[in-house]
Amino acid sequence: MSGSTDPASPSAPELGCRRIAELLGDYLEGTLPKQTAERLEWHIDGCAPCVAFVNTYRGTVNATKTLRDVEIPPELKTRLLSFLQTHPE
Repeated sequence: MSGSTDPASPSAPELGCRRIAELLGDYLEGTLPKQTAERLEWHIDGCAPCVAFVNTYRGTVNATKTLRDVEIPPELKTRLLSFLQTHPE
């Protein structure tokens, strides 16, 4: 069946692990097109390394939500800005 949105169908292009990693942020934010999200879920369901990556990614996002804002000491800020200006790459 051509044009099927079934992520397991032969006509649906596979998403590899690298592409999953690239799309994960958009997936977790809910901004991926439905068909792409379905293909991503289908891949993750059968890929243990991607399951581990997703769990680690989610854990990292959740951990950052508990961080406090901390002021950078003025001397460190000056040194950091100086470094970034002399090393633009």
